[in-house]
Amino acid sequence: MSGLRVVPAWRHGQERLYVCLADGRNVAWYDREASRVNLLSEDREVEVLDALGPFLTGQVTVGPPPVPTPVEMARLALHPDDDLAPNRPGEALRVALERDPVVPRRMRADARYRALVGEKAVGDALDGLEGAGWRVLHSIPLPGGARVHHLLIGPGGLFCVGTLAVRKQRVRIADPLVTVGRGDPVPLLRGLRSDAGRASFALTAEVRPVLAIAGTGAVDLHLAAPPRDVRVLREPDLPGLAHLGGVLKPADVEALHALARDRRTWRRV
Repeated sequence: MSGLRVVPAWRHGQERLYVCLADGRNVAWYDREASRVNLLSEDREVEVLDALGPFLTGQVTVGPPPVPTPVEMARLALHPDDDLAPNRPGEALRVALERDPVVPRRMRADARYRALVGEKAVGDALDGLEGAGWRVLHSIPLPGGARVHHLLIGPGGLFCVGTLAVRKQRVRIADPLVTVGRGDPVPLLRGLRSDAGRASFALTAEVRPVLAIAGTGAVDLHLAAPPRDVRVLREPDLPGLAHLGGVLKPADVEALHALARDRRTWRRV
Protein backbone atom coordinates (compact mmCIF):
# COMPACT_ATOMS: atom_id res chain seq x y z
CA MET A 1 0.00 0.00 0.00
CA SER A 2 1.31 3.48 -0.93
CA GLY A 3 -0.42 5.25 1.96
CA LEU A 4 -1.85 7.83 -0.46
CA ARG A 5 -5.48 8.87 -0.31
CA VAL A 6 -7.71 10.70 -2.80
CA VAL A 7 -9.74 13.67 -1.57
CA PRO A 8 -12.33 15.36 -3.81
CA ALA A 9 -12.63 19.17 -3.63
CA TRP A 10 -14.06 22.08 -5.60
CA ARG A 11 -11.88 24.98 -6.80
CA HIS A 12 -13.11 27.88 -8.97
CA GLY A 13 -16.30 25.93 -9.66
CA GLN A 14 -14.45 22.84 -10.94
CA GLU A 15 -14.00 19.48 -9.27
CA ARG A 16 -10.47 18.33 -8.47
CA LEU A 17 -9.23 15.11 -6.93
CA TYR A 18 -6.25 15.73 -4.63
CA VAL A 19 -3.82 12.94 -3.82
CA CYS A 20 -2.54 13.37 -0.26
CA LEU A 21 0.00 11.80 2.05
CA ALA A 22 -0.99 10.46 5.46
CA ASP A 23 -0.05 13.83 7.03
CA GLY A 24 -2.37 15.72 4.65
CA ARG A 25 0.26 17.14 2.27
CA ASN A 26 -0.70 17.14 -1.41
CA VAL A 27 1.53 15.31 -3.88
CA ALA A 28 -0.71 15.61 -6.95
CA TRP A 29 -4.16 16.55 -8.18
CA TYR A 30 -6.35 15.38 -11.04
CA ASP A 31 -8.17 18.01 -13.10
CA ARG A 32 -11.08 16.19 -14.75
CA GLU A 33 -11.93 18.98 -17.19
CA ALA A 34 -8.34 19.28 -18.47
CA SER A 35 -7.75 15.48 -18.28
CA ARG A 36 -4.47 16.20 -16.55
CA VAL A 37 -2.69 14.76 -13.51
CA ASN A 38 -0.45 17.45 -11.99
CA LEU A 39 2.46 16.01 -10.02
CA LEU A 40 4.19 17.93 -7.25
CA SER A 41 6.52 15.00 -6.63
CA GLU A 42 7.57 13.26 -9.83
CA ASP A 43 9.17 10.31 -8.00
CA ARG A 44 5.69 9.27 -6.84
CA GLU A 45 4.15 9.10 -10.33
CA VAL A 46 3.49 5.34 -10.23
CA GLU A 47 1.92 5.53 -6.76
CA VAL A 48 -0.21 8.54 -7.70
CA LEU A 49 -1.55 6.90 -10.86
CA ASP A 50 -2.27 3.73 -8.90
CA ALA A 51 -4.28 5.70 -6.31
CA LEU A 52 -6.17 7.62 -9.00
CA GLY A 53 -6.77 4.52 -11.11
CA PRO A 54 -10.48 4.09 -10.26
CA PHE A 55 -11.15 7.78 -11.07
CA LEU A 56 -9.27 8.24 -14.35
CA THR A 57 -11.34 8.29 -17.53
CA GLY A 58 -9.93 8.25 -21.04
CA GLN A 59 -6.45 9.46 -21.91
CA VAL A 60 -4.78 11.80 -19.42
CA THR A 61 -1.65 13.94 -19.44
CA VAL A 62 0.78 13.45 -16.56
CA GLY A 63 3.41 15.95 -15.50
CA PRO A 64 4.26 18.92 -13.28
CA PRO A 65 1.73 21.77 -13.08
CA PRO A 66 1.91 24.15 -16.07
CA VAL A 67 3.64 27.47 -15.57
CA PRO A 68 1.03 30.13 -14.67
CA THR A 69 0.27 32.67 -17.35
CA PRO A 70 0.70 36.40 -16.62
CA VAL A 71 -3.11 36.65 -16.21
CA GLU A 72 -3.11 33.82 -13.67
CA MET A 73 -0.18 35.36 -11.81
CA ALA A 74 -2.03 38.68 -11.58
CA ARG A 75 -5.09 36.89 -10.22
CA LEU A 76 -3.05 35.00 -7.63
CA ALA A 77 -1.42 38.25 -6.49
CA LEU A 78 -4.77 40.01 -6.06
CA HIS A 79 -5.73 40.68 -2.45
CA PRO A 80 -9.14 39.15 -1.57
CA ASP A 81 -10.48 42.56 -0.51
CA ASP A 82 -9.74 43.93 -4.00
CA ASP A 83 -11.20 40.98 -5.90
CA LEU A 84 -14.64 41.78 -7.34
CA ALA A 85 -15.16 38.35 -8.91
CA PRO A 86 -16.95 36.88 -5.84
CA ASN A 87 -19.60 39.64 -5.97
CA ARG A 88 -23.08 38.19 -6.39
CA PRO A 89 -25.70 39.87 -8.59
CA GLY A 90 -27.06 42.81 -6.62
CA GLU A 91 -24.25 42.61 -4.05
CA ALA A 92 -24.50 46.30 -3.18
CA LEU A 93 -28.27 46.00 -2.66
CA ARG A 94 -27.83 42.93 -0.47
CA VAL A 95 -25.36 44.81 1.74
CA ALA A 96 -27.61 47.87 1.92
CA LEU A 97 -30.63 45.78 2.92
CA GLU A 98 -28.61 44.01 5.62
CA ARG A 99 -27.30 47.28 7.03
CA ASP A 100 -30.54 49.24 6.75
CA PRO A 101 -33.52 46.87 6.62
CA VAL A 102 -36.88 48.49 6.09
CA VAL A 103 -40.12 46.92 7.25
CA PRO A 104 -42.38 46.82 4.17
CA ARG A 105 -45.56 48.83 4.50
CA ARG A 106 -48.88 47.20 3.79
CA MET A 107 -49.30 48.67 0.30
CA ARG A 108 -45.80 49.83 -0.52
CA ALA A 109 -42.82 47.48 -0.33
CA ASP A 110 -39.21 48.66 -0.32
CA ALA A 111 -38.25 49.23 -3.97
CA ARG A 112 -34.82 47.77 -3.27
CA TYR A 113 -36.30 44.29 -2.97
CA ARG A 114 -37.76 44.46 -6.47
CA ALA A 115 -34.47 45.85 -7.81
CA LEU A 116 -32.56 42.99 -6.16
CA VAL A 117 -34.87 40.38 -7.69
CA GLY A 118 -34.32 41.96 -11.11
CA GLU A 119 -30.53 42.05 -10.76
CA LYS A 120 -30.47 38.42 -9.61
CA ALA A 121 -32.53 37.33 -12.61
CA VAL A 122 -30.34 39.23 -15.09
CA GLY A 123 -27.15 38.12 -13.32
CA ASP A 124 -28.19 34.46 -13.49
CA ALA A 125 -28.93 34.80 -17.21
CA LEU A 126 -25.52 36.36 -17.85
CA ASP A 127 -23.71 33.78 -15.71
CA GLY A 128 -25.17 31.16 -18.02
CA LEU A 129 -23.01 32.55 -20.86
CA GLU A 130 -19.74 31.51 -19.21
CA GLY A 131 -19.86 28.14 -20.93
CA ALA A 132 -19.64 29.98 -24.26
CA GLY A 133 -16.40 31.77 -23.34
CA TRP A 134 -17.87 34.85 -21.64
CA ARG A 135 -16.93 36.28 -18.24
CA VAL A 136 -19.25 38.25 -15.96
CA LEU A 137 -18.68 40.58 -13.01
CA HIS A 138 -21.49 41.93 -10.86
CA SER A 139 -22.09 45.08 -8.82
CA ILE A 140 -18.87 46.95 -9.63
CA PRO A 141 -18.55 50.07 -7.43
CA LEU A 142 -17.64 53.36 -9.08
CA PRO A 143 -16.41 56.53 -7.34
CA GLY A 144 -19.26 58.77 -6.25
CA GLY A 145 -21.63 55.99 -5.25
CA ALA A 146 -22.55 54.77 -8.73
CA ARG A 147 -22.05 51.18 -9.82
CA VAL A 148 -22.10 48.95 -12.86
CA HIS A 149 -24.83 46.36 -12.33
CA HIS A 150 -23.14 43.77 -14.56
CA LEU A 151 -20.06 43.80 -16.79
CA LEU A 152 -20.07 41.19 -19.57
CA ILE A 153 -16.80 40.35 -21.33
CA GLY A 154 -16.58 37.87 -24.16
CA PRO A 155 -15.97 37.12 -27.84
CA GLY A 156 -18.50 39.79 -28.83
CA GLY A 157 -16.82 42.56 -26.80
CA LEU A 158 -17.60 44.29 -23.52
CA PHE A 159 -21.06 45.28 -22.32
CA CYS A 160 -22.18 47.39 -19.37
CA VAL A 161 -25.55 45.87 -18.47
CA GLY A 162 -27.99 47.91 -16.40
CA THR A 163 -31.08 46.26 -14.95
CA LEU A 164 -34.59 47.70 -14.92
CA ALA A 165 -36.95 45.69 -12.70
CA VAL A 166 -40.65 45.89 -13.53
CA ARG A 167 -43.78 43.91 -12.73
CA LYS A 168 -46.55 43.61 -15.31
CA GLN A 169 -45.98 47.22 -16.32
CA ARG A 170 -45.66 49.18 -19.51
CA VAL A 171 -42.15 50.44 -20.23
CA ARG A 172 -41.91 53.40 -22.60
CA ILE A 173 -38.50 54.44 -23.92
CA ALA A 174 -37.97 57.78 -25.63
CA ASP A 175 -34.21 58.26 -25.60
CA PRO A 176 -32.88 59.14 -23.05
CA LEU A 177 -36.06 58.92 -20.96
CA VAL A 178 -37.53 55.69 -19.60
CA THR A 179 -41.02 55.62 -18.12
CA VAL A 180 -42.32 52.68 -16.11
CA GLY A 181 -46.06 52.44 -15.66
CA ARG A 182 -47.50 55.72 -14.43
CA GLY A 183 -44.21 56.89 -12.99
CA ASP A 184 -42.27 59.95 -14.02
CA PRO A 185 -39.81 59.73 -16.94
CA VAL A 186 -36.23 59.10 -15.81
CA PRO A 187 -33.11 59.73 -17.98
CA LEU A 188 -31.99 56.14 -17.39
CA LEU A 189 -30.20 55.74 -20.71
CA ARG A 190 -28.07 58.81 -20.02
CA GLY A 191 -26.83 57.27 -16.79
CA LEU A 192 -26.22 53.93 -18.48
CA ARG A 193 -24.14 55.58 -21.19
CA SER A 194 -22.16 57.39 -18.51
CA ASP A 195 -21.41 54.13 -16.68
CA ALA A 196 -20.33 52.48 -19.93
CA GLY A 197 -18.09 55.46 -20.71
CA ARG A 198 -16.43 55.26 -17.30
CA ALA A 199 -15.90 51.53 -17.78
CA SER A 200 -14.33 52.20 -21.19
CA PHE A 201 -11.94 54.67 -19.58
CA ALA A 202 -10.99 52.24 -16.80
CA LEU A 203 -10.38 49.29 -19.12
CA THR A 204 -9.09 51.28 -22.12
CA ALA A 205 -11.49 49.33 -24.34
CA GLU A 206 -14.90 50.03 -25.86
CA VAL A 207 -17.74 49.10 -23.50
CA ARG A 208 -21.23 49.19 -24.97
CA PRO A 209 -24.34 49.86 -22.83
CA VAL A 210 -27.21 47.38 -22.55
CA LEU A 211 -30.51 47.92 -20.75
CA ALA A 212 -31.90 44.59 -19.50
CA ILE A 213 -35.58 44.62 -18.55
CA ALA A 214 -36.40 42.00 -15.92
CA GLY A 215 -39.84 41.46 -14.54
CA THR A 216 -42.53 39.03 -13.58
CA GLY A 217 -45.49 38.66 -15.89
CA ALA A 218 -45.86 40.28 -19.28
CA VAL A 219 -43.79 43.40 -19.93
CA ASP A 220 -45.32 45.83 -22.41
CA LEU A 221 -42.31 47.48 -24.09
CA HIS A 222 -42.76 50.54 -26.31
CA LEU A 223 -39.83 52.16 -28.13
CA ALA A 224 -40.40 55.60 -29.64
CA ALA A 225 -37.32 54.85 -31.76
CA PRO A 226 -34.34 52.51 -31.36
CA PRO A 227 -32.08 54.17 -28.75
CA ARG A 228 -28.77 55.43 -30.03
CA ASP A 229 -25.94 52.97 -29.24
CA VAL A 230 -27.90 51.23 -26.42
CA ARG A 231 -29.25 47.70 -26.73
CA VAL A 232 -32.60 47.16 -25.02
CA LEU A 233 -33.22 43.48 -24.21
CA ARG A 234 -35.77 41.60 -22.18
CA GLU A 235 -34.34 39.14 -19.69
CA PRO A 236 -35.22 36.04 -21.82
CA ASP A 237 -33.32 37.57 -24.77
CA LEU A 238 -30.00 37.95 -22.92
CA PRO A 239 -28.66 34.49 -23.91
CA GLY A 240 -28.71 35.74 -27.50
CA LEU A 241 -25.60 37.80 -26.71
CA ALA A 242 -23.65 34.53 -26.77
CA HIS A 243 -23.99 34.49 -30.57
CA LEU A 244 -21.93 37.68 -30.89
CA GLY A 245 -18.27 37.22 -31.76
CA GLY A 246 -15.34 38.38 -33.80
CA VAL A 247 -14.20 41.11 -31.41
CA LEU A 248 -12.06 39.56 -28.68
CA LYS A 249 -9.83 36.50 -28.61
CA PRO A 250 -9.96 34.17 -25.57
CA ALA A 251 -6.65 35.56 -24.25
CA ASP A 252 -8.01 39.11 -24.52
CA VAL A 253 -11.17 38.10 -22.66
CA GLU A 254 -9.15 36.66 -19.79
CA ALA A 255 -6.80 39.66 -19.66
CA LEU A 256 -9.69 42.16 -19.53
CA HIS A 257 -11.49 40.06 -16.93
CA ALA A 258 -8.36 40.03 -14.76
CA LEU A 259 -8.12 43.81 -15.05
CA ALA A 260 -11.82 44.41 -14.40
CA ARG A 261 -12.04 42.20 -11.32
CA ASP A 262 -9.41 44.34 -9.54
CA ARG A 263 -11.20 46.96 -7.44
CA ARG A 264 -8.23 49.32 -7.86
CA THR A 265 -8.91 49.54 -11.61
CA TRP A 266 -12.13 51.46 -10.93
CA ARG A 267 -10.77 53.98 -8.41
CA ARG A 268 -9.44 56.25 -11.16
CA VAL A 269 -12.73 56.79 -12.97
